[in-house]
Amino acid sequence: MSQRPVLGIIACNRMVGVELSQAVMNRYVVAAMQYADCAALIVPSLPDFMHASEVVGRLDGVMLTGTPSNVEPSRYGDEAAGEGPFDPDRDRMMLELIEAAIATQRPLFGICRGFQEINVAFGGTLRRDTSAAEELLHHHAPDGTSFDGMFDHHHRVDLVEGGLLASAYDRPSLDVNSVHYQGVGELAEGLTVEARAPDGLVEAYSARPNGAPLLAVQWHPEWATDDNRDSQTYFRLLGQALRGEL
Repeated sequence: MSQRPVLGIIACNRMVGVELSQAVMNRYVVAAMQYADCAALIVPSLPDFMHASEVVGRLDGVMLTGTPSNVEPSRYGDEAAGEGPFDPDRDRMMLELIEAAIATQRPLFGICRGFQEINVAFGGTLRRDTSAAEELLHHHAPDGTSFDGMFDHHHRVDLVEGGLLASAYDRPSLDVNSVHYQGVGELAEGLTVEARAPDGLVEAYSARPNGAPLLAVQWHPEWATDDNRDSQTYFRLLGQALRGEL
């Protein structure tokens, strides 16, 4: 059997019952393995016991997932307390993973929190009012919406002409789900906008730091991927990147 590329997927520190665990939702792992046609390994967010550089060289790429926790505001120079939950060990591990991926020329992909994390790691900032600011669309379903209903909250994103996503989709816009209370404030230097919401909020960006592709989106292509060809395309781009074809 031919060897498929191996994707490293970051884990979060989550309580399962009364114990702390390393966790990542199956939908991220399954969507990546199926539509990027890769094997996968979970990277624990335990920076006191492991440095990301110990494992990234053994991987063909890294994916940073979404999760309920938020990046600590101090990571992007905001001294306000912000709203949790927070996962400081994931913050540390993601910074190490991003640094190691770039240093070893590994592809780096991000979804939701991962999209926000990469922007912060590159020196950008986040805003925490994307479901409340009057000048913005509501980027999250109203409070009290069911879990499935949250992922059924959609808006359009406009793809930047000539960009990686515009080329992959061969049309000017996508309809995407929107499940985030915070998003990009100031986009970091070195990241190129790939998509914006109608209110101007950056929804996707790309880069090629040190030669390897980087692509991150604010929406959730891992949700109900089997029923959404556009979401499948995102993971197929990941598969191309893992094989050095992007």
